[in-house]
Amino acid sequence: MTFDLTPEQDQLRDAVRALGRRYGHGYFVEKAKAGEHTTELWAEAGRLGYLGVNIPTEYGGGGGGITELAIVCEELAASGCPLLLLVVSPAIAATVLNRHGTEEQRKRHLPGLADGSQKIVFAITEPEAGSNFHRLGTVARRDGDGWLLNGRKCYISGVDEADHVLVVARTEDSSTGKLKPALFLVPTDAAGLTRSKLDMEIVSPENQFLLYLDDVRLPADALLGESLDAGLPALFAGLNPERITVAAMGAGTGRYAIERASEYTATRKVWGGRSIGSHQGVSHPLAHAAVQVELARLMIQKAATLYDAGRDLEAGVSGNMAKYAAGEAAALAVDTAVQVLGGAGMTTEYGVATLLGAVRAGRIAPVSREMILNFVAQHVLGQDKSY
Repeated sequence: MTFDLTPEQDQLRDAVRALGRRYGHGYFVEKAKAGEHTTELWAEAGRLGYLGVNIPTEYGGGGGGITELAIVCEELAASGCPLLLLVVSPAIAATVLNRHGTEEQRKRHLPGLADGSQKIVFAITEPEAGSNFHRLGTVARRDGDGWLLNGRKCYISGVDEADHVLVVARTEDSSTGKLKPALFLVPTDAAGLTRSKLDMEIVSPENQFLLYLDDVRLPADALLGESLDAGLPALFAGLNPERITVAAMGAGTGRYAIERASEYTATRKVWGGRSIGSHQGVSHPLAHAAVQVELARLMIQKAATLYDAGRDLEAGVSGNMAKYAAGEAAALAVDTAVQVLGGAGMTTEYGVATLLGAVRAGRIAPVSREMILNFVAQHVLGQDKSY
């Protein structure tokens, strides 16, 4: 057992950290408050190969795994630039395409995902069903040689930045008459696809949308994979990378907040000239938050290692635990940073309160802490299903 990164992974971490710090949290917040996107950072990360580290080399990627992509997510977040679309496009869409897409679909989309010139977002959540694909109301029906999609999606990230949406729908199995999940690559400019921006209390350059699919006609090759049988495994293929990279982003955000707060408390002097960090009432909460972030990082490393080794079931358990741990740790770290900075913690200048909304959302999405506890209770502790 080793906790050391490979020399290549160490170099990746250092390089991404340098890139992130060159842009910094000020850039991130400025873009978010102006209603703009982090286009420059995304493009440069793509040119340098960081967006495609988990994509095979034959499609222009780095040939690594989710371990490498988690490093990218964590280090950019630790620099104050937690880019949500890293989770959606390279982690979910690229993984699903690589593992279950046709060769033509891989050739068409993976090179663009690798260099950042293309973005594909993911649409599963619905107003009534949440993420319960057994109750999805979006339905795809045969339309001649193609497909006709109808339905609604909500909380879909980055649609305004993307070329395609990977839509989870249900199709009718002709042999049984039952509905089964399938994934479709839908161009964001497709006729019948409209969107409505959701106003969120989160400082983020990435927007959330409601999607409306009204008789969206698609060609046969919009169906992801060779047949409808690819739908269920393709759907699950994206879940572990999603949880692991979300967790990595949370851990990086926690590290950023603790670093900002520690710099302040080590130099801020009151009450006789001693730094406020010399008081245990200030230093102990920060130390506690640092412990929780480091524990989350260990579980992220375990989950990514298991996933890259092809041990999907074990990675599912560890990925869920990592997401839970990182969500809690990030929220604790940012809240603690705000508290120890006092009034300064609530200012934009000090760059921690700007993350409060994002880390709170991290305890809800993409899967809530309660659903993770249900999963652990059922699959690890052997308890009866509670829902």
